[in-house]
Parts: sequence; C-alpha cells; structure tokens
Amino acid sequence: MVGCYSAPGKVCTWVSTATAEVGAICLSLFRGLVKMIWGNLTQRANLIKLGVLVLFSALLLSCETVGYYTQAARGQLAIVFGREDIQRLLSEQTLPTDLKDKFNEVLLIREYAVSELKLPEGENYASYVDVDREHVVWNVFAAPEFSTDPVNWCYPIAGCVSYRGYFSESGAERYAAELAADGFDVYTGGIDAYSTLGWFDDSLLSTVLTRANYQLAGLIFHELAHQVVYVPGDTTFNESFATAIEREGLKRWLLHRNQAETIALAQTDVDRQRQFVDLVAGHRKQLDTLYESDSDARDMRVAKARMQQQLRDDYEQLKQSWDGYAGYDSWFSSSLNNAQLSTVSSYNDLVPFFDDLLRQSGGDLEQFFDEVDKLARLSEEERETRLQDWL
Repeated sequence: MVGCYSAPGKVCTWVSTATAEVGAICLSLFRGLVKMIWGNLTQRANLIKLGVLVLFSALLLSCETVGYYTQAARGQLAIVFGREDIQRLLSEQTLPTDLKDKFNEVLLIREYAVSELKLPEGENYASYVDVDREHVVWNVFAAPEFSTDPVNWCYPIAGCVSYRGYFSESGAERYAAELAADGFDVYTGGIDAYSTLGWFDDSLLSTVLTRANYQLAGLIFHELAHQVVYVPGDTTFNESFATAIEREGLKRWLLHRNQAETIALAQTDVDRQRQFVDLVAGHRKQLDTLYESDSDARDMRVAKARMQQQLRDDYEQLKQSWDGYAGYDSWFSSSLNNAQLSTVSSYNDLVPFFDDLLRQSGGDLEQFFDEVDKLARLSEEERETRLQDWL
C-alpha cells in the first residue's frame, strides 16, 4: 500500500506508506480475476472465495517470501470481498444517523474530487468496509542500535521502503520480535488508510470514520493523488505531491462549501505536524552525532537514554504552546528508539516546489498533473537536477 495518510495526532509513521503492493507482482496476476468475480457473486460466494484463495496461494509460490506475500494478498482480498456499496447502505432504514451523514459527506467529497480536482474516478470511495479492528495495517520498522538509518525492504512497484506491512497486529509483532532478537531497535505503528495505486478501487474504511469531515476530505484527496503520479522508491517526491494536492484540494473544497473558517483549523493541523517533525528531526540529528563519535557502546547507551528523555521533555514544553493539545501523546508514550525516530522525516520538503508548479500552471490541475508526470518520467538523476535548479 502506498501513500499513507495520517490525521493530526496520528503520525504517518513512515507509517507512511504501503502494504498493498508489497506483493503487487503477485496481486497483478489475479487482479483481473478478482474484477471478473466481484459484482457477480451468487449463492456459491463462499466456494468462489475459497477457490480464489487457493489460486492465490498457488500463484504466490513463485514469490520470494511465500508467507509474507500470502498474508498481504489475503488481507487485501478481505477488503475487496468485504466491500459494501455506499449507495445501497444509504437506502437501509436501520443505518445509524451518524453513518448516514458520514457516507453522504464522502459521496460529495468523491464527486468534487473527480469533477473539480480532476482526480481518478473509477469506483474509489464508492464502497465501505468495516475492517473490525483499530488499524487496517501495522508497519514494522527496524534500525541498528546505534544508527537512525532504517532497514529497507524492496518490493515490486513500490521500490525500496523502510517498513514491512502486515494486515494483522499479531503478525507484525511476531516479525518485530524476530528483528529485536537480532539486536535491532524495532517499532510497530498502525495505519488507518492507504492507496493501492489503482490496483484496486480504494474503499472507505471503518478506521477513519472518527475523523472530522475536513480531515476525511484531505485523506481522500491525498490518497487519490497517489493514483495520478507515483515514482517507485521516491517517498519525498510522492508524499510531497500528494500533500500538495491534499492541501490545495481541501482549500478549494472548503471554499466551495462556504466553510472558510475551517481552513484555519486545517492550517493549525499542518503547523502542529511541522513542529512535531522539526522537533523529532532535531533530536535525530543529535543522536546521529552521538553514533558517529568515538564513544564506546556503554557510554552510547547511557547518552541515548538521556537524549530520549530530553525529547519527551521538549515535547511537553511544545505542548504548552498548543494549549495542551495532546494529539501526539500516544506516539511519545513509546520507546523513542532509533526505529521509531526513523519513521519521522521531512517528506513534505518538496511541497513548496509543487505549489510553485501549480501556480505556473495557472491553477489548472490537469496541466499541473501533466507537468508532474513529465517529472516522474525523468531518470532519478535528471529529476534531482530539475529539483535542485528550482532550489
């Protein structure tokens, strides 16, 4: 899955991006079959589902890590087969009022995303899935004891990323325990939404229903943007682009709905997230300096623990300027080890570049998308040169 979206206080803990395409090469083999079956299920639905899973297992035998890719495929398929059409749900008399209001809002957001923001249509966010758990996916991160550079895993389509995703918390915890036993700092973070980059039509998940409507709109714009342009392995480019679309789309959406006052709330979210990232990034640099020193392992461990406590203290001070807003408390309640710190980076560094490119396009999103697509098609070196010229 790519394109993690995090609401304020829910750190996109890089937690950032993906698990659906961790097995994308395997998923592609049966994507057509799924689309053929979906929407034509009969009373033999359970038998069909079982047959599909058996077929998937056979296909996955050619993949590198059978168990891992199997859980990824099964997790995504559980979402595919768990879909319920939102329009049909709205016709049910027993649907709770809060769900009815949320579904109607999502349909309006979806319509605006397609008609005004020129984002992909398909059946994205036309269906709902109750995943019956707190998060849809748990990502496992790892880093050496004395380095904040994360371990990377490489996948088809997604490229190399700094996490390994699981559709079950227990599966993530087992893998994290294996890494910890090998001496790594490990961190497991849950994510609530992701983009399958067009491999499947993305659904509204139960994991995001508690978010404010403006945050939900931002999520949908962000995730759909990943279907417009995606460069394998270039997280900063991908996330900066999606974030630029999220913010511009949200501003236009709120003005369209005569909710200009909500723009200030959204900006407060952005400001707090930036301050959080700056705080963690600063402490991460201090740890990097420690790890590059000539200190022995024992002294490093003592200094590391001291710096972790200082980070907590600095966060408490930052919170005072937020009038006690506690949205990041859960993140700071964890160990703050190297793996956890590695999940927070300035992946939005290129947002100003994309904002400038949109202005050069006269605010025309279709023209803007064409320009971004041209950038995405450049070689890594050529793209970096273009970005450096802008800087």
